[in-house]
Amino acid sequence: MILWFTIVQVVVAVAAGLFCVVAGLAGRRPSDGTVGSLALIELLLIAQVVVSIVAPVVGNPPTGSALEFWVYLVAAALLPAAGVAWALLERSRWSTVIMGVVALSIAVMVWRMQVIWTAPIG
Repeated sequence: MILWFTIVQVVVAVAAGLFCVVAGLAGRRPSDGTVGSLALIELLLIAQVVVSIVAPVVGNPPTGSALEFWVYLVAAALLPAAGVAWALLERSRWSTVIMGVVALSIAVMVWRMQVIWTAPIG
């Protein structure tokens, strides 16, 4: 993984998460802004999949468990779609809060993926 890209992903996910949680607690239903913030996170996760495929080929293999890393990445890539699907099926303020929790969870998962990728050998 690339550290600066990880930091960008975490910052975007935290910002989107806080935006969605605050919007939901303020009584707002899912909107273009809240759904779009999760779409941006999904776009960054798709880019992370590409980076994770290319990185070992160019000499940056993971030093931690590759299986654990990929399980985190696949799960994180599925979460935004699930959160948006929930928000579109149940259009309430709480679905907006759920999207915020999804975004904050992805921030934690992305940082954990960075830790797994750069785990010390031994």
